[in-house]
Amino acid sequence: MARASVWLEEKARKGGRSGQPSGLDRDRITSVSVRLLDSDGLDKFSMRRLAAELNVTAMSVYWYVDTKDDLLELALDAAFGELRLPEAADSDWREQLRALATEYRTLLVRHPWLSPLAGRYLNIGPHSLAFSRVVQQVVRRAGLPAHGVTGAISAVFQFVYGYGTIEGHFAERVAAAGLTPDEYFSTTMTAVTEAPETAEIIEESKDLMAARGGDTVAEMLDRDFTFALDLLIAGIDAMVAKGA
Repeated sequence: MARASVWLEEKARKGGRSGQPSGLDRDRITSVSVRLLDSDGLDKFSMRRLAAELNVTAMSVYWYVDTKDDLLELALDAAFGELRLPEAADSDWREQLRALATEYRTLLVRHPWLSPLAGRYLNIGPHSLAFSRVVQQVVRRAGLPAHGVTGAISAVFQFVYGYGTIEGHFAERVAAAGLTPDEYFSTTMTAVTEAPETAEIIEESKDLMAARGGDTVAEMLDRDFTFALDLLIAGIDAMVAKGA
């Protein structure tokens, strides 16, 4: 049977096997993996590339992890460790939920490789579990019945997952084009406005784009995200009032 998670294995501990090479530890390997995933992307990440960056042989890395999947799962949890989690339990749950959602969105955009890995693995590393625990605690304080808590969490954080994933892909396309986000948006909008296949649809959307507001791509993205998140929080409030 396939292993379910690196966190369920003995080598989830910081050390590797006995007699491992000196100068390495799992934290360093994981940290360099995150940096390579950021710079090269998930598709180009390899154990050979990692070993070269660490200036060791690939076999040296295998003293600490059994497979590349193990390493990717460790990198995923290390990224979750970047999230700032609220501490005060008496703060307004709405503001804490907004803060958590914004943190998660930022993380997904900062690490575009995170979203596919979050869907691939169990997400039971210590940092991921800490995030999930705080999210659950915050949403519980909204006053929903127990059967509605997981649905509310799904509504908010699956939205954030999708939004952050698409925004991260956009950032990658912009970087690959060698343009700023505003330059890329302007160039693209000009092209689709002039193309017969898309011009009609763009013309129909002009009033919505104008009403959306924002002088920059960043402002437009922030306004859409904030409004959508407010809708979801208002929905939770409405369900609490309904007693659902």
